[in-house]
Amino acid sequence: MLSHARIWTAIDQLAERYGLSASGLARKSGLDATSFNRSKRQGPDGRDRWPSTESIAKVLVATGASLDEFMRLVDPGEGSSRSKVPLIGLAQAGAGRLFSDDGMPAGGPGWNEVVFPDLANERVFALEVQGDSMRPLYREGDIVIVSRSAAIRKGDRVVVRTTDGEVMAKELKRKSAKGVELTSLNPDHPDRTIPAASIDWMGRIMWARQ
Repeated sequence: MLSHARIWTAIDQLAERYGLSASGLARKSGLDATSFNRSKRQGPDGRDRWPSTESIAKVLVATGASLDEFMRLVDPGEGSSRSKVPLIGLAQAGAGRLFSDDGMPAGGPGWNEVVFPDLANERVFALEVQGDSMRPLYREGDIVIVSRSAAIRKGDRVVVRTTDGEVMAKELKRKSAKGVELTSLNPDHPDRTIPAASIDWMGRIMWARQ
């Protein structure tokens, strides 16, 4: 099961494997030294705070560990739970009738599957990145796991589908009753402001497989 506790335990184990403390790993990765402190793993409201995929990518670069090595720490192997997650290309996700009214895969032609560690009760699906709009964080062919049930906060990376079928992946800058302000992941692409009435659904990017 890919859980909040296992992700953080894997970071601690990776730090130990490379002879570092959690703060030492954060510094080596170019992050604030307190980024991986236990006090940072829950928000002030007590909700779980997950490390971003960008932070994990920096950790892998800093240690030289592979994504497979990290995932083996998260999901130790035989006997661990895995599930099949519905998968579709980002460009195809705007097509009609592929999603239900609550923003989940409607099944049928167009959807494939990808095997991924079990995300417990998260309502998730996978999108394959196409084009360059998500560079430099995600490249064409990467797969991002999108949750429709996870809480979304300022600074989270999100996928938004509009009522006219446009699908975009950006960073949430601000959310209000009037709508959302989104910052582009790729500086060559414009930021967006979308009225609430024009949003079909929005989901949080929980993980990326590169």
